[in-house]
Amino acid sequence: MEGIVAVTYRCNAKCYMCNTWRYPSPKAEEVTPADVAKIPSGLKFCNITGGEPFLREDLGEIVDVVKSKAERVVISTNGYFTDRVVALARKHCDIGIRVSLEGLPAANDELRGIPDGFDHGLRTIIELKHMGLKDIGFGITVSDRNAKDLLELYKLALSMDLEFATAVTHNAYYFHKFDNEFQDPDMIAKEFLKLVRELFRTRKPKNWFRAYFNYYLVNKVYGGQRPLSCECGTDLFVVDPFAKIKPCNALDLEMGDLRTQSFDEIWNSERAREIRAQVATCDRQCWMIGSAAPAMKKALWTPVQWILKNRRRFLNATESELVELSAEFRPKGDTLGANAGE
Repeated sequence: MEGIVAVTYRCNAKCYMCNTWRYPSPKAEEVTPADVAKIPSGLKFCNITGGEPFLREDLGEIVDVVKSKAERVVISTNGYFTDRVVALARKHCDIGIRVSLEGLPAANDELRGIPDGFDHGLRTIIELKHMGLKDIGFGITVSDRNAKDLLELYKLALSMDLEFATAVTHNAYYFHKFDNEFQDPDMIAKEFLKLVRELFRTRKPKNWFRAYFNYYLVNKVYGGQRPLSCECGTDLFVVDPFAKIKPCNALDLEMGDLRTQSFDEIWNSERAREIRAQVATCDRQCWMIGSAAPAMKKALWTPVQWILKNRRRFLNATESELVELSAEFRPKGDTLGANAGE
């Protein structure tokens, strides 16, 4: 099982694709280290996120707790508070850090609404790299407005030997956003297909599985059904900033409250069973790494088969041939030229 702990809805960014910053959680009401201590031990992975987690003055205490619960811990941040990130990393050199950047400097600073945000994020990564932290990298949320920077940001990560995480815009209560949409899905698809080809060109099998994930982000952009079943609320749980347990960050369904219940009471409750039944019939078709990664691990043979079938095809594909590889996702009768989006 994997977990996500959202420690705050406060944020110093004003992102175009997320309005969480407009609805900050009151500092005095936010989840405490004692609340977090109630999550189960033996988790494979736990992501600490926000808002901006480094606005929490007691983030180090929360990390202490989460590390005792999970084999691997990764903090998602916009990287603005370099000194705070570095100070925590000095104490916890075995955690992961993902700095969210929306492209190269101009795109990032416009879309995240932070002056010199790219500069701060890159400085944070450079400092962490200099310290010898291993599990560090960039993350990007792709839309029409920054898709053209996708490959360049990946190449920057590759040149610095960093991890590279991707997402596309989603609509959900968590983001207080319901009007994100893709104006030019063909252009976005083409940029993702280029990335898939580049991932296959590396010799890291982990990147080949990322190729599978990114290929099906194309499917999400076109509004298709996710390729693997979603089992949020079974393989994944979210702790929100008010210590409520939810199945994911897309469905605003409360399974229970860690301040008044134990995790076992929540997880085995009738309410939890009802929510799992709702998840089973959910039609949102999300494809975010939080729910996709557990599903890929659980149905491992599915991405393996896809890799075996498609790696050589992508390695040798021209741009026009790349486009044709996305044909299964496009509406019937719709065609996409090699110069789509240009």
